[in-house]
Amino acid sequence: MDVVKATVKGQVLIPASLRRKYQIERGTALRVYGGKNRIILEPLVRDPVEEGRGMLKTKGRILKSLIEDRKREAKQ
Repeated sequence: MDVVKATVKGQVLIPASLRRKYQIERGTALRVYGGKNRIILEPLVRDPVEEGRGMLKTKGRILKSLIEDRKREAKQ
């Protein structure tokens, strides 16, 4: 078990072994809650669809094209 100290601002350092185990990287969202003398940090499950959003930078062109194709197929 690792022991960490809080800074003046209340920040704590998560040990590297735990960061690797739970894949916590810079920018990883953590849920923080407490109960019965405990403070619990829980990494939020990453949504691969949400994380990939905007990756292709198509500005909606692919979606518009898909909708047009579906409309043409519906008319046939």
